[in-house]
Amino acid sequence: MADWEIWLTIAALAVATAATRASFWLIGHHIAIPKRVHDMLRYAPACALAAIVAPDLLLEPGGQVHIGLDNLKLVSGAVSIAFYVVRRNMLETIIFGMAFFTALRVLHIF
Repeated sequence: MADWEIWLTIAALAVATAATRASFWLIGHHIAIPKRVHDMLRYAPACALAAIVAPDLLLEPGGQVHIGLDNLKLVSGAVSIAFYVVRRNMLETIIFGMAFFTALRVLHIF
């Protein structure tokens, strides 16, 4: 690709991003969202997070699904979920989960 094509692509993507984000700000108060849709949209961030995290927990570097106790990421994720259910504190869960995963990796090396 030529330099001008790259810059044109970047500019087009910037305009598209700005237009989609600004559309809710500019016309959002003119559109009434049904209560049922509004209730369903509450779960969108959790679904997006699950879609990002789940492949990292379940897939090996080769792309194969790996479910087992020797999958340190999956074990750490499960223990972190249990920790969150008990404590209900996201920051503590992140810190605990990373510490638990690090401890598993260090112990797994020896």
